[in-house]
Amino acid sequence: MHWTNTKRLLAGLAVATTLSTVALALPVEAASLRMAWSQDATGLDPHKQTAFSSLRLLELIYEPLVRLDEKLNVVPAIAASWDFAADGKTLTFKLDPKAKFTNGAQVTSADVKASFTRILDEATAAAARSNFLSIDTIDTPDPETVVFHLKTSDAPILVAMATVNAAIVPASEITAGSIGTKAIGSGPFKLDSWDPNSKEVLSANADWAGGKPGLDGITISVLPDETAILASLRAGQTDFALLNDPLVATLVPAEANMQLNRVPGLAYNVLQLNPSRKPMDDLKVRQAISCAVDRQQVIDTALAGEGQVTGPLTMPSFAEDPSTLFCYKPDLDKAKQLMKESSSPDGFTASVIAATGEPPYAANEAQVLQSQLAQIGVKLDIKMMELKVYVDTWLKGDFDMAVALNGGRPDPYPMYNRYFTKDGNLLKVSNFVDDTLDSLMKQGQAETDPAKRVDIFHKFEQHLVEQSPWIWLSTGYGYTAQLKTVHGFVGSPTGTLFGLAKVTID
Repeated sequence: MHWTNTKRLLAGLAVATTLSTVALALPVEAASLRMAWSQDATGLDPHKQTAFSSLRLLELIYEPLVRLDEKLNVVPAIAASWDFAADGKTLTFKLDPKAKFTNGAQVTSADVKASFTRILDEATAAAARSNFLSIDTIDTPDPETVVFHLKTSDAPILVAMATVNAAIVPASEITAGSIGTKAIGSGPFKLDSWDPNSKEVLSANADWAGGKPGLDGITISVLPDETAILASLRAGQTDFALLNDPLVATLVPAEANMQLNRVPGLAYNVLQLNPSRKPMDDLKVRQAISCAVDRQQVIDTALAGEGQVTGPLTMPSFAEDPSTLFCYKPDLDKAKQLMKESSSPDGFTASVIAATGEPPYAANEAQVLQSQLAQIGVKLDIKMMELKVYVDTWLKGDFDMAVALNGGRPDPYPMYNRYFTKDGNLLKVSNFVDDTLDSLMKQGQAETDPAKRVDIFHKFEQHLVEQSPWIWLSTGYGYTAQLKTVHGFVGSPTGTLFGLAKVTID
């Protein structure tokens, strides 16, 4: 090599090194996150939605008064602080003066009052209505103060408020009747466009009171096949993905350019029986089904072993050993004997509904249960439904049995009162009224001593399992996968994607 060429090469290397040093010194620019999931939202009204896919989207756009952090602690959201009166019947919130909706308006106490008035209106058909029936009146002494006067002490009401089903929406939009047609919230992102079952485009809310998000925006693609999502990540076409299928999730750690986030969840897989229909109105039939189900086999076969057997109480501070619950060890002889003593000694045929894609293993669960229950003469006709059709059918309680994945909460009261109290707004879904369950729920709501509450809800769980209106199966994990260029995401046992507000990309 000539000396002249060598000098040019060395000079070029020096310039390249200098440029690299300058580049490293520059601040990291925000960028848009390319995200994928397999199930799209079914609607935009935060007070009405029950599908996980809807909640995951709306949690990025709307905010409640308070939220849960990754350790399930109640932390500020729209409310900067709160205070319970000594008698537990008055709850006062001070709103964050920086909280603004994406239309530029400040979030005020009038918006909070209008939001909860809407939730409590039976005509709204709000998903969490019965969580707030203790509210008597709401005062708004000034734009930044809201005072809830309660009919009874309500220990779990803060946890109940920490959900997008209790999101604060603009009073003006409620008056205009536009909730659900537009998405105007105060969260870290705003919805720019929604092409159902295809794509959502979100941009950062620069006025978010929580600080500027680390991303300029998020573009979400709906890819119904999760193996296609994995391929998209592998090809570098997707940065971040929500995964529901354990089989796909377990493949992620083998990929050099990806990481898997795996968080134990509060949500539970369950076989819901409809006790308003014969022969499920017969306790012995329901108990026979419970005794015939091998929960661990369902986990091993349908969930690739990714889960744990659970009773109704999935939250760590209340959960007890499920082996102590009625018939949690499969007992086929007892199941057959109960059927023989029941109103259907020769068995019966029933249909079971399940959603395609949410969860993706629902069909597999249904097939395993079909095989297990055939041993006691129960013949299951499996009916797979597109998610929106399934949700509508489920909310009407129009099924013999349903394979479901239902959301969990850190407290049993907001988790189950809507199903198993006489005033529960989802009583059509459970079709089960029981005086003991109703009484224990009300005791657990009003009790403020933590140890006494645990005892009350253990009694609730034991009675619920013995009555067997539903057959609880398992808890599993929440999965997200990301390229290693994505940083800062923290998952939560509730499955929320709110952690995307703090994410950055290289």
